[in-house]
Amino acid sequence: MERRYIHPMVREDLKSKMVFVAGPRQCGKTTLAEAVLEEYGRGAYFNLDSALDRRTVLKQRWGEEKDLVVFDELHKYGRWKRWLKGVFDTRPQGQTYLVTGSARLDVYRRGGDSMLGRYHLWRLHPFSLSELPPQVPRREALTRLMNLGGFPELLLSDSERTARRLRRERMDRVFREDIRDLENVRDLSLLRLFLDALRSRVGSPVTLAKLAGDLEISPVTAKKWLELLERMYVIFTVWPLSRGLPRAIRKPPKVYFYDTGDVIGDEGAKAENLVACELKKLAEFREDFEGYRVDLKYLRDKEGREIDFAWIENGRLRELLEVRLSDDGLHKALVYYAERMKPERATQVVFNLRRSYSLARMDVVSPLDRFCGRLAPEGSAGA
Repeated sequence: MERRYIHPMVREDLKSKMVFVAGPRQCGKTTLAEAVLEEYGRGAYFNLDSALDRRTVLKQRWGEEKDLVVFDELHKYGRWKRWLKGVFDTRPQGQTYLVTGSARLDVYRRGGDSMLGRYHLWRLHPFSLSELPPQVPRREALTRLMNLGGFPELLLSDSERTARRLRRERMDRVFREDIRDLENVRDLSLLRLFLDALRSRVGSPVTLAKLAGDLEISPVTAKKWLELLERMYVIFTVWPLSRGLPRAIRKPPKVYFYDTGDVIGDEGAKAENLVACELKKLAEFREDFEGYRVDLKYLRDKEGREIDFAWIENGRLRELLEVRLSDDGLHKALVYYAERMKPERATQVVFNLRRSYSLARMDVVSPLDRFCGRLAPEGSAGA
C-alpha cells in the first residue's frame, strides 16, 4: 500500500502516545490508517459512521490483545474526549490508538485540558507538488492539480467531468454528514450560497460585512460560517501582516480552498490557490514534525502594495512570496517590501516561466522548481 508523507512519523509517534490525524474529508486519512495498521501484527479498525462499529467501540469490545486500535471519525461521538481519555488511561500494556477525523481534532491545545501530553497531532493534506503520487508524471502535475485538485480520487480520475462529479459528492457528504451532525446550522442551503460566494473571491480580501449584506445574513453569522468551514477543512484563511509594517491594513482575510479544483475564477486565482495549498501543507508539516510555530500572512498597505504570502517562523520573517501567472519581471511590491523588511528570502513564483533566475537577492522560479519534492522529514518546509 502506498505511503503518505506523514506515515513514518505517525508510526514512530505511536510508540509513545496516541496519534490524531486530522484533515479534509477524502484526503487519504483512512488509507493512511490502514497502511499503518498493516504494520502491526494485531490491530483493529472501527469507523464511527457505522452503527455496528459504534456499538463495538462504545462497549470497548476490540480485545485487550490488540496492539493498535484505529478510531475513524470518533469526533462524531458527542463525549469522545472524556471517553478517549478514560480508554487511554486504562489501556492494556502495549496497546495504542490512532484517531482520524475530518474536523478539527486539535481542540486539546487549549491550556488546562486533561488530554494534554497524551497524543501527537498530525494534519494530513491532499496531494500536491511537494508530494506527488507515482501515477502522476511531473510534466502533468501542474495541469492536473490546477484542473482536478489534489484530493487522491480526483487527481487520479480520468477527466474533469469525473472530478466534478466526485467533488460534488464529497461536498454533499461534508454538508450532509459532517456539518449537519456536528454543527447547529439551520439553513444549509444558505450556507452553500455562502460557500459559493467564497469560491469566486479566492485571491482577494474578503470583507465579511459586505458578503453578509449580499446574502442578507448578519456579519456575526458570516464570521461563524467562515470559522465552521475552516473547522471542516473546506477552506483556510490567510490574514494580513501588520506588525512592523507602517500603514498596513489589519483586515480582512483572504480565503483559500483545500481543493484548487473548487475555485471559481481565472487561472491567476487558481495559481494563487495552488501555491497557498502548498505553503499551508508545508507550514503544518513543519509545525507537526519540527515543533516550530509557522504563520502564513499576506502583505498589503494603504497604498495598495500587496504581496501574496509571508512565511513567518517562530516570529522571524523567513520568506516573502509573490505568485504570478506569466509576468517574469520582478514585481515592484516584492522589491519594495524586500528592501524594507529584509526577509531571509524573497521569491516570485511564475507559472509560465521559461527559465528560473536570481536578481538582487530575489529568486524567480517556476512552481515545480519551488515545491517539487520538498516534503520530506530531512529537509522540507519553508526555508
